[in-house]
Amino acid sequence: MAENRTWGFFFMVKLLSLCLIFRLTGSQSPPAYWNAAHATFYGDMNGTETMMGACGYGDLIKQGYGLETTALSTALFNNGLTCGACFEIRCYDSVQWCLNDTIIVTATNFCPPNYSKPEGNWCNPPLQHFDLSQPMFRKIAVYRAGIVPVLYRRVPCVKSGGVKFKINGNQYWILILVYNVAGAGDVVDLKIKGSSTSWIQMSRNWGQNWQTSANLIGQSLSFQVTTSDGKMVQSDDVAPADWKFGGVYEGKQF
Repeated sequence: MAENRTWGFFFMVKLLSLCLIFRLTGSQSPPAYWNAAHATFYGDMNGTETMMGACGYGDLIKQGYGLETTALSTALFNNGLTCGACFEIRCYDSVQWCLNDTIIVTATNFCPPNYSKPEGNWCNPPLQHFDLSQPMFRKIAVYRAGIVPVLYRRVPCVKSGGVKFKINGNQYWILILVYNVAGAGDVVDLKIKGSSTSWIQMSRNWGQNWQTSANLIGQSLSFQVTTSDGKMVQSDDVAPADWKFGGVYEGKQF
């Protein structure tokens, strides 16, 4: 009987030890549907340095993105195709620096790599890294940390109003900035149609600026916007026939 009690006690100790090891190991692994990365910040609390980023949105306050934005490392930026995507981010696995808050930010800029500095440059590939606006960083971590481990996941973008189209260019070349896109947020295809033409495939110039050499002056304009999840929204006659270069016109929303 004594031997059985000793063996039972030994079994319980081993079981508790295994549970403890499992919990400690699990605390280092991202929960389901989350990915591990790191985050830093750039700019001041006013977000001045975050404006005019590599996605082409320009004044982020005016365009409705505010300071809830992030620059992405090469591995996440995808040559600009990820512009407009939204991410939920929280600080992770750092009791000293993490704050108990979660943020949702839109990708509006690029954090460039520095290949001359292979060590210590967090935006070098293949690292997944977020360079947040300072207000967003300070919601999830202590300012003095500078850099923290984070968990992130893609989430649907929530925007007010419809998808917006800013028309730039000249009579020989039209450049359309697409912004304020809800849902997946990142536009992967854009088509334009004049009131006297069929649908015209546009090509991406940079960020979320799309171009065509078609002469569409004097025609009302319609758009087909497709996002990375395969969804498409068609907005007919968004811009009237007397549209102007520099004008902003609003279509349907996802």
